[in-house]
Amino acid sequence: MKTVLVLNGPNLNLLGTREPAVYGSQTLADVQDLCERASAANGLKLDFRQSNHEGELIDWIHEAGSQQAAGKLLGVILNAGAYTHTSIALHDAIKGAGVTLIELHISNVHAREAFRHTSHISPVAKAVMAGFGVNGYALAIAGLVQLTEKK
Repeated sequence: MKTVLVLNGPNLNLLGTREPAVYGSQTLADVQDLCERASAANGLKLDFRQSNHEGELIDWIHEAGSQQAAGKLLGVILNAGAYTHTSIALHDAIKGAGVTLIELHISNVHAREAFRHTSHISPVAKAVMAGFGVNGYALAIAGLVQLTEKK
């Protein structure tokens, strides 16, 4: 059974209390439960992580590339938070690791502040999911399965 790696970046540990009008009232633990169910429904194991540190996210993406090359990992769902708009290092890590990755946003970033309209992740992502709330995680897991079945 392959694994799906769900990575969450800075401030996502504050889900449920940080701007609930934008991000909803569900906590990161609720999101993990949702991802557990979605992964199981798609015949996958889940590896779910969160970090406020860019370097740790980069290390995990490198690890994911090795795991995918070894046939153990289906791919990555990445909610990079604000790093989406600032981190060329994450872009380079994804590209260098050669991992199949879906960029995820809880809110519709294109309907928000102008600085959120640019993503350094999108050019190296297989797909982008935005604006479906936390349910986007389940949709992204199902989408990852569909995208990788085509290979």
